Amino acid sequence: MSLVRSAGLQKFRQCVEGLGGDADGYAAQAGLPVEALDTDEVLVEDRAIAAVLEIAAADLRCADLGLRVGEAQDFRMLGPLSVAIQNSTSVSEALECTSRFMFIHARDLSVSLIDDPDRARGVVAVRYCFGSGIRQLPQATDMTMVFFHRALRFLIGGDYGLRSVDLPHQPVASRDRYHSVFGASVRFARPAALLRVPKSLLSRRLDGVDNTLRALALAFLSRQARQPGPVMAGRVRGVLDQALGTGPTELDDVAKVLAVHPRTLQRQLKAEDQSFAHILDDVRRGRAHTYLTTTDMPLSQIAHLIGLSEQAVLTRCAQRWWGRTPSAVRREA
Repeated sequence: MSLVRSAGLQKFRQCVEGLGGDADGYAAQAGLPVEALDTDEVLVEDRAIAAVLEIAAADLRCADLGLRVGEAQDFRMLGPLSVAIQNSTSVSEALECTSRFMFIHARDLSVSLIDDPDRARGVVAVRYCFGSGIRQLPQATDMTMVFFHRALRFLIGGDYGLRSVDLPHQPVASRDRYHSVFGASVRFARPAALLRVPKSLLSRRLDGVDNTLRALALAFLSRQARQPGPVMAGRVRGVLDQALGTGPTELDDVAKVLAVHPRTLQRQLKAEDQSFAHILDDVRRGRAHTYLTTTDMPLSQIAHLIGLSEQAVLTRCAQRWWGRTPSAVRREA
């Protein structure tokens, strides 16, 4: 289970009720406390947020509900983090701040800067992932990606040169609708959720920066970061999610990325009632489910992409994870 601030549902009630839906009823079906729809500070399960969007979209026959909610949300819903981001000196500094403190908004949500998957010259990618071990449901992913896109537009004051958007699911609304929201090409059934942007954007200076406000916001965020909670588990999950299928996923390698000794990492995970092996298994399960249910990739390729030695190992893991073969999971989807 991963907990998220209910700010992630900002504008859900307004959008749903504007379409004639019963927001409170949808919340009850998803197991959400009704107050989560009207305040930013209730901690709720990430699964419930994803579920309430899917339930409402299906009942209202509104395939673009996640896009609508994301379009309506206010950048300030991130609270003190939005103050620190907005008063960063550059886009690069703003992204670093987001990556460093996003876990305060949602423990397992990570935002990172990675090399462009297409290896296009002068292009990098802003990657969003929620490493909670469950498949990222389309409506929640759409909502979050639109929010990040609009947040970049807000920081820059307009167009920032978005090259394309990658989404890990098939389109649930029309492709034209996605294009109108992002103003760029949108590619579906991709390995990760990305905004592909010009590398030159990172050095772009931001206007109207208040260093005093930024210092106050960072001081507050740093105090929150020192509070007890499954912080290290979220960071390990973020590293593994990025490295899976593309780089080493051994404990020593992850510890090196996080700049801690492997024994220290193990000790901190144990203090959070977690283990490295469990987190790696959880990340693999979530990624395998995404590939099985949203792509037609051969099972042998999926096994390779999640760091397993062969297809037979994937089959054994699937039986342990879901009590079914990979092919059965794919057929059910």
